[in-house]
Amino acid sequence: MEPLLFLAHRIPFPPNKGDKIRSFHLLKYLSRRFRIHLGSFVDDPDDWRHRDELMAYCESLFLQPLHPVRARIGSLTGLLTGQPLTVGYFRDSAMIAWVQDVLDRGVDRVLVFSAAMAQYLPPDSVGGRRTVIDFVDVDSDKWRQYAARHRPPMNLLYRREASTLLTYERGLAAGADAAVFVSEDEAALFTRLAPESSARVYAIDNGVDTDYFSPLRGYSDPYPPGSVNLVFTGAMDYWANVDAVTWFAEQIFPLVREQRPDAQFVIAGARPIRRVLKLAGREGVAVTGAVTDIRPYIAHADVVVAPLRTARGVQNKVLEALAMARPVVATPRALEGLRADPEMQWLVGEEPAQLAALCIGVLDGRHQGDDGRRFVCRNYSWGENVDRLIRLIDGGPTSVSAEKSVDVGGQA
Repeated sequence: MEPLLFLAHRIPFPPNKGDKIRSFHLLKYLSRRFRIHLGSFVDDPDDWRHRDELMAYCESLFLQPLHPVRARIGSLTGLLTGQPLTVGYFRDSAMIAWVQDVLDRGVDRVLVFSAAMAQYLPPDSVGGRRTVIDFVDVDSDKWRQYAARHRPPMNLLYRREASTLLTYERGLAAGADAAVFVSEDEAALFTRLAPESSARVYAIDNGVDTDYFSPLRGYSDPYPPGSVNLVFTGAMDYWANVDAVTWFAEQIFPLVREQRPDAQFVIAGARPIRRVLKLAGREGVAVTGAVTDIRPYIAHADVVVAPLRTARGVQNKVLEALAMARPVVATPRALEGLRADPEMQWLVGEEPAQLAALCIGVLDGRHQGDDGRRFVCRNYSWGENVDRLIRLIDGGPTSVSAEKSVDVGGQA
């Protein structure tokens, strides 16, 4: 097997949040084809205990601690250098030395997972090496969305990050052999923003482990007997998720409770910040914090909600709920990037009254979730999607940009 340098901004294990789900499955499948040298950061001290499990997929492994406070201070150097703050956040001298050592051994294939990790490739390292950058999402556009939803001075900082990061992303794409994004929507957006690299832009979808996320397994019910549960899953220290659950709890859920006073809104996810914890003081709202297994919370949910107003890429929380045959009520943002499928009926709305009506319709038995699992099984195979990435890494012919994304412009 050929060697591959794999750089990831966050340790790809356990696969318990969006970026780690993608990076872990890439690692898992790529390890069957390449001898992987993995360099990554650890931002959650609890993840160090998974080192041995991760090593099973690697020939060599270099992990560095990422201290959030120290990293934020480091990111501020970008204000002096003109670089994106994101690059400074992940800068580390030991990682630079390790990467150079791996490259000096003659490794001629490189996969960079997230733009910030490309800083570890020396300027002269691309020549003679096959370099693929998995941007996943157009992160610069995420910061543009953040700027639109924040007040001064944060909106000014976010606007700067959007501009400097886009310039950085364009430079990386121009120098790489392939620039990969998680969906056709993301690839099309980047092509519009960086037309000079259009010939090197590809879309490679996520997948879903449909055996693990299966409605056929038995799960203990985590909810109170007789309760009716609307559930949101996701990391609760991530701003887009915090905004989503706050908006739902304050603007949408009260409309549901007017007609279904037995309804409960459950926010299931690790690291809830104070703003999220305060929502538990509202009638009918519960915050679980970290759970050992998210599947029982999905399996026994009456409705899974994804009321995201800011989003990039593909939402794994949506795919996992669909795989478990649960009805999903979502905003258009939450469904962007999903493949078009004429057999799939989406429950999508933008306004609080629309979303509340859809939730009530599910609770009253007017909408089912069985078509969601069929949709996922038809469209989201990790094996098929990673095979496309392997062809890009090898430099051979590939067809990775075919399907049009789902139209979620109105209620389905």
